[in-house]
Amino acid sequence: MSAVKGVKSKRMPRAVRERQMMDAAVQTFGQRGYRAASMDEIAELAGVSKPLVYLYLNSKEELFTACIRREAAALIAAVEAAVEPGLPADRQLWAGLAAFFTHTAEHPDGWAVLHQQARTHGEPFALEVAAMRDEIVTFVTGLIATAAREAGAARQDPELADRDVAGLAQALVGAAESLAGWMNQTGTVSAKEAAATLMNFAWMGLGELMKGERWSSR
Repeated sequence: MSAVKGVKSKRMPRAVRERQMMDAAVQTFGQRGYRAASMDEIAELAGVSKPLVYLYLNSKEELFTACIRREAAALIAAVEAAVEPGLPADRQLWAGLAAFFTHTAEHPDGWAVLHQQARTHGEPFALEVAAMRDEIVTFVTGLIATAAREAGAARQDPELADRDVAGLAQALVGAAESLAGWMNQTGTVSAKEAAATLMNFAWMGLGELMKGERWSSR
């Protein structure tokens, strides 16, 4: 008698199967684009049948939306986990930038989904990315506000206006997004080099602002 007779084969857990399908979808969407990607390709890459893909996620649009949400959540989690609240403000910002560029470099297909595909294929997808961006901007706003408070307290100067802090956060996030896209396209710039480039550009300028130095067109 066989030693395995009567033992039922184990079915793959739903969470594992879903992760396989999502991984395949992110790779396909990231490399082929939303329009060109097919559910047949995704199913084949995941090693499942197309009906099973539709059973888990009812449509290509739902699958793409799920990919955006997963990749956005992973990017935000990576940035937030890297920043230690007890560190000086410049080290916090450096840690966040380094984590951002490292994550986008290590997950180029996910970044392509977020930065290129989702933004160019209609409002439902673009809104998902906008929500992610708002969360990152809010996080960066907090880092800049902390830095401004630390610098102001040291010199007994007034803090930067909320509008200045908000504007700087928007500019920094926009620059990080553009630099990450360029970094992944060139393939010759490391995540650390990209983070250092933006840190030098942003922090040095921010440092002057915190000293009360402002550029004037006059």
